[in-house]
Amino acid sequence: MAKELLRIEHLSAGIEEKEILHDINLKMNYGEVHVIMGPNGSGKSTLVNVIMNNPQYQVNGGDIFLDGESILELSTDKRARKGIFMSFQTPMEVSGVSVENFIRTAKSTIEDKNIPILKFRKSLEKEMDQLSMDHSYADRYLNQGFSGGEMKKNEILQMLMLQPKLAILDETDSGLDVDATKIVSEGIERFLSRGNAVLIITHHRELVRSVVPDVVHVIMDGSIVKEGDHTLINKIESEGFHWIREEVK
Repeated sequence: MAKELLRIEHLSAGIEEKEILHDINLKMNYGEVHVIMGPNGSGKSTLVNVIMNNPQYQVNGGDIFLDGESILELSTDKRARKGIFMSFQTPMEVSGVSVENFIRTAKSTIEDKNIPILKFRKSLEKEMDQLSMDHSYADRYLNQGFSGGEMKKNEILQMLMLQPKLAILDETDSGLDVDATKIVSEGIERFLSRGNAVLIITHHRELVRSVVPDVVHVIMDGSIVKEGDHTLINKIESEGFHWIREEVK
């Protein structure tokens, strides 16, 4: 029997006086890939930001459980230590901190132990090779001067090195060409195991051609209005979201 990793119950949230999410219910088990789709402004990014406790958003009701434990009162860094990782649509640049030092510090903090430099560097370079990243990027400041594709690869590199329980990928395929999308997809495949799960927000099916989702959730106007298997993505690609809106009227 599959073990539950994430459970969201009757979650409502928003910004200040504006409620964006309404009564969201979602459950993920270990070893699963879930995809969230929906029109622009439907609440997709709000949902994952609330899961990660972005202080810009406030929860108005409901709860979020990780491994059966409520994480609603935990800060962002404590949620990360519990095993949640989030890849951002637009990763931030950090001057003065190299990619290698950033990832090694994060890994040391999460695992609460010192990470030997040489062993870490060897593992880092192995993953960089898999992502077709030049080793020189390890010494460059985090995302500074990186192209969009390089930033997204760097996010996947972090995921592979940190090995979280739950990886949330917020439009990681946005702006990627076909080759880069394939490399990112392969990175997700290598990451996924029975000991973790992946939650992907995307507008397109390219990223999930090889990483076939177990469940697809469609959000409209802040509510999950439809769920299905991977075939739902194909129908949305060919027909858009209009037919779903008609169904839920």
